[in-house]
Amino acid sequence: MHGPELIGWLLVALCGSAGAYCLSRMRGSAPDRRRAAAGEALMGFGMAAMALPASAVEPLPPPVFAVVFGAAAVRELVLARHAPAHHLHHAVGALAMVHMALAMAGSGGHAGHHAAGTPPVVAGLTGVLLAYFAGYVLCAGVRLVPAPAAGTGGGHGGGHGGDGAGGGLLRLPGVAVACRLSMGMGMFAMLLTL
Repeated sequence: MHGPELIGWLLVALCGSAGAYCLSRMRGSAPDRRRAAAGEALMGFGMAAMALPASAVEPLPPPVFAVVFGAAAVRELVLARHAPAHHLHHAVGALAMVHMALAMAGSGGHAGHHAAGTPPVVAGLTGVLLAYFAGYVLCAGVRLVPAPAAGTGGGHGGGHGGDGAGGGLLRLPGVAVACRLSMGMGMFAMLLTL
């Protein structure tokens, strides 16, 4: 990924912290939730690695990203039989990473630097992915808006019930949605650099 170095470091911080949060969600979770959190952690850390400014470290070769995220996309498509919406979103994210890796390989290792312009197919696919992630971010953002109180009954305990009991603030359902929202925004920002 190329662009202003500050943007790269902000994406590294955002995606790396999202990946770390997803790892923390794996502890004590049911097997299906643990697998989902592992997939999200892989995406967060992969996005952080891809966003590292080239001036800071030698970037991984783009084929490494393409192979890892190609395998992740296949895995998510296989798991989509059990929870289609969730795993299909992960598959789209993994395929977006493959797309960015291939664009980086075609531009000499850095997204955003094309000698002869962007080929129409790449630009078209990038546009479709940008539209998808923009829609995803808007929908995820709406889920974070608190629902209006139903009636005037007793002031404590509204919102999320006991979902966060025993797990602290990081176990509240809204935090997981906010994590997915931040990764969606990060993916959108990375796709803009192609």
